[in-house]
Amino acid sequence: MMIKKLLVTVLFIAQLAHSQNTVGNIQITDDVFEGYTLFTVSTESYLINNCGQVINQWSSGFPPGNAVYLMENGNLLRAGRTNSSDISFGGQGGVVEMYNWEGNLIWQYFYDTPEVRQHHDVFPMPNGNILILAATRMTNAEAIQAGRNPVLLTETDLYNERIIEVTPLNFSEATIVWEWNINDHLVQDFDNTKDNFGDVSLSPNRLDINFLNGGIGGSNWLHINSIQYNEALDQIVLSSRNLSEIYIIDHSTTTAEAASSTGGLYGKGGDFLYRWGNPQSYDQGTEADRILYGQHYPYIIQSGFIDEGKIILFNNGNGRSPSFSEAMIINPPISIPGVYTYTPGMAFGPIAADYIYTDPVDQSNFFSHILSSAQRLSNGNTLICEGTSGRFFEITPSEDIAWEYIHPINSNSGSIANQGEDSNTFQNYSFRANKYPTDYAAFTGRDLTPGDPIELNFNLDPCNELLNLNEITEDNTTFTPNPTKGILNINTSNNISKIEVYNALGNKLIETTTKFIDLSDYEDGMYFLKVFSNDKVLSKKIIKI
Repeated sequence: MMIKKLLVTVLFIAQLAHSQNTVGNIQITDDVFEGYTLFTVSTESYLINNCGQVINQWSSGFPPGNAVYLMENGNLLRAGRTNSSDISFGGQGGVVEMYNWEGNLIWQYFYDTPEVRQHHDVFPMPNGNILILAATRMTNAEAIQAGRNPVLLTETDLYNERIIEVTPLNFSEATIVWEWNINDHLVQDFDNTKDNFGDVSLSPNRLDINFLNGGIGGSNWLHINSIQYNEALDQIVLSSRNLSEIYIIDHSTTTAEAASSTGGLYGKGGDFLYRWGNPQSYDQGTEADRILYGQHYPYIIQSGFIDEGKIILFNNGNGRSPSFSEAMIINPPISIPGVYTYTPGMAFGPIAADYIYTDPVDQSNFFSHILSSAQRLSNGNTLICEGTSGRFFEITPSEDIAWEYIHPINSNSGSIANQGEDSNTFQNYSFRANKYPTDYAAFTGRDLTPGDPIELNFNLDPCNELLNLNEITEDNTTFTPNPTKGILNINTSNNISKIEVYNALGNKLIETTTKFIDLSDYEDGMYFLKVFSNDKVLSKKIIKI
């Protein structure tokens, strides 16, 4: 009876502590994926552990422009926003930077002229090259020659979207080794005297230059917000926020093939291999058939992960009534990997998503009209970034929240909030959040000693309670020897379902059903054991010497 009372008291204290945190680590459970989360706000990029403690931090002279990646060699790849006003719209960038683990700037490449500007995304290729997403100008005369209806030109120019692949050289130079342009893959049925004339409904692999998805014809008619590369298929997944569609293109082409409709591994040059989300864009549906609304961050789930080969994305719900967001997984129909099946005269499949996550209580509680991401983790959990509220949360396959974090940084001023401050009182936008496993190559040989959390007057109780919750000593359970030089024996008459070992950072190192633990290969220091027996969990601090 005393044990039960103590357990209830500890749980009550834990719930009370959780409710007091308004920023930083809000919630954490045993089901959290062991890893480090990367995000960028203002001029800073942060790598935090599951307790919200800073593992590393990089400082730039530029605000986000917008993507950030931790490369396997420990370098940080980051897009920054310049002061240029030549090509201007949400997500604008202009400079791509690379920092080493120690925070030193080692490469800085400006792709920012009156005619071209990097924006939104970049991607570190396995061969060391960098993909860069950029907007380029088309004059209205060029747009009309390409088949745009002049009535649908409301500004002085039209933005083409381009992807270039560069090889970094020296500190500030790069060589362009591959290029793809969307204006090489247009179709129009407006004017048979102009370029790209054809039947839109029979051209699903090309983009109708006159489809605006309800837009009014501004320069930024496409607003590509993501480029993600899949090495196994040698394909790139793009996302057009304004047209509410995703596209897949072949990266195996030469630049000349990428400007055509032939060549490459899949034989279609730079034409779309696949598209999905809004079939009215190629006259194979109506607004009623539309599924995507301003989506972000679609990518092909890695091999070995649950739902491998499918596409995960964040469907913002922008322009939909009622307003709500979704984390979504779709399963494109294929004949063989990378070859997408299509029936002429119909929309690309599937007709519905394989999986959708919305708020289980009230859909409207989960909504970010812009920004955001969803990432499948190797243990089956999904990390979701609700961008406009700076909220990162991780759900299990059963949709329980395993981790919740609200970043405390004002994305306008860069100022940092105090623990207890209402995050709704300041703008804490975040473009994307990505989590890297503890065994990711970038962490090998690095000092991963956690610093303080980002927020001021921080409170680590939620994380401390995870490590120490239910630390109840029972007469029939002993841990010997403690301290130990390696082998630790758990002597108990209880039925043990499993034993978990955590290091001082809260990272799970061992999970076993045996009644002994071998710490011989681990560094000296403090460890935490959690022994699971029926409906009880016993915790114990262990010293390795």
